[in-house]
Amino acid sequence: MHRMFPRFPPGLCRSSPEALLLGLVFAACTLLGAPVKVSAQGEQKIRIPVFIDPERRVERRLGPRITSIRFVTEDDYPPFNFAGADGQLQGFNIDLARAICAEIDAQCTIQPRRWDLLLPALDANEADAVIASHRIDNDLRRRFEVSLPVYRVPARFVGRKDGPVQATDAAALQGRSIAVVGGSRHEAYLNALFPAVRIERFPNAERALEAMRRQQVDLAFADAIAMAFWLNGSESLDCCAFIGGPYAESRYFGEGAGIVMRKGNGALRQAIDDALTRISRDGRFARLYLKHFPVPFY
Repeated sequence: MHRMFPRFPPGLCRSSPEALLLGLVFAACTLLGAPVKVSAQGEQKIRIPVFIDPERRVERRLGPRITSIRFVTEDDYPPFNFAGADGQLQGFNIDLARAICAEIDAQCTIQPRRWDLLLPALDANEADAVIASHRIDNDLRRRFEVSLPVYRVPARFVGRKDGPVQATDAAALQGRSIAVVGGSRHEAYLNALFPAVRIERFPNAERALEAMRRQQVDLAFADAIAMAFWLNGSESLDCCAFIGGPYAESRYFGEGAGIVMRKGNGALRQAIDDALTRISRDGRFARLYLKHFPVPFY
C-alpha cells in the first residue's frame, strides 16, 4: 500500500516540523479550491480546497453508538504525523483524528506503529482505524473499509519568478521544456493534455526541480505538496513559485488519502464519514488544513 506522496528527503525543508506548523488561519472555504481573497493589503488570493461534497446528506442512523476508536499512525512523516520535541504525536492526521473523535463523542487513542505494521494491526484487531495517508485505490477498498478522502494531492507547475513562463494554458506552454519524473503519472498527464510541450525526464523530483532552478528547463511539473515544501526550503534559494493552478484529475492523480478500517466495519466507516462531512462544513477542517500547510499548494 502506498502513501499519497514520497517521504521528503533530508534537508528539503529549512525549518523543523514544529516551525512548519505555523501558518495562517482562514475562515472561508469553497468546493474544490475556488480562490478566496485573504489579504486586504496585498490582495493575495489563495485556494482552500474542500475534499468532501458539501451537499452530501448526513442522516441520523440507528444502531450501537461508537464509544471508542483506536487509531494507529506513523511518527516520522511530517507534517502529517510525527513525534514532537516532547515525544507526543503531532500533525495534520493527529489533529484530524482527535476532531473526528470529538465529533462522534468517542474516546480516542492514537498509537504509533511502523508503516509496514499499520494495516496488519487492523487484521489482528489491535486497532480500529489507520490514519496515515494511505492512497485510496481499488486494491485498498477490496481489502478494507476506506473513508471519504481526507486530502488530495494535485499536480502543479513550478517556474522561476523571473522566468519566461507566467501562465500554463496550452498556448503559453507550446514548445516550452517541462521537467518531470520519467514514467510518472505527471509525464502521462502532460503527454495527454499538453502534447505541444517538450518533456525532459529526470529520475526523481529533486533532480527535476534543480534543473528548473538552474534554468535548464522552463518549468517543473510534480506533486504540489512536495513542491510547496521545496519552495519553502533552502534548496530552492527562493528562486521560484507556483505557476498557474492545480490539476486534480483523479484518473491521473488519484482519489486522495483515506482512513482505513477493517473490512465489514461499515458502522465505523459511516460514523467517520459523517464526522468528516460535518467537520468540513463548519470550517474546522479548513482551519486544521491550513494550520499544517502554511505553504498553500492549491
